[in-house]
Formats: sequence, C-alpha cells, structure tokens
Amino acid sequence: MGMENEQLLAYARLIPAGISYPECSIGRVVSSPAARGKGLGKELMRESIRRTGEIFHARSIRIGAQLYLQHFYSSFGFIRDSDVYLEDNIPHIEMLIKPK
Repeated sequence: MGMENEQLLAYARLIPAGISYPECSIGRVVSSPAARGKGLGKELMRESIRRTGEIFHARSIRIGAQLYLQHFYSSFGFIRDSDVYLEDNIPHIEMLIKPK
C-alpha cells in the first residue's frame, strides 16, 4: 500500500502460487486519481515485484494485465505470455517475469 497523510493512494495484492496461477501473482494494482502522474504506480510495481520475490521466494510472477497497460508492465521486465482474452469485457493478456 502507498499512503500519504493517512490517505490510501496505491494498492496491490501479492498472491502466493497456486491461487490465481501456478506462479505467484500481483493483482488488483490500483492508484488513486489523486496520485497519478507522480510515479507512484511505478514505485508500487517495483516494490510489489521485490516483495513477492522476497515473501514467496518466487522464481516467476504471472499477472493478468489489461492490454492497454502492456507497455507499462513490459518496462519492469514482464513478457507477454498469452493471447488476448476478455475479463469483465476488458481485453487482457497474461504476462510473466522472473525476478532477480
């Protein structure tokens, strides 16, 4: 979670292997409109990747990403690993990273 002055600005779920995917996962990544444009989403993803590797000893992390965010997640090393599918009528793809 990213907090400022007791206000939640960013949030992500760290999910162990075997729940959403065979691999560990990061889900429900969201930032408040008040926080957008400040780099908080990038900081949240860097920390989420680091902590998922640390907490779960993850050898890989799989996410279900909205298709329009593919470039954003690619900037962290995620690689597209599926065809496009619809979730809640929104185009998504699975992406995979192997943390360092």
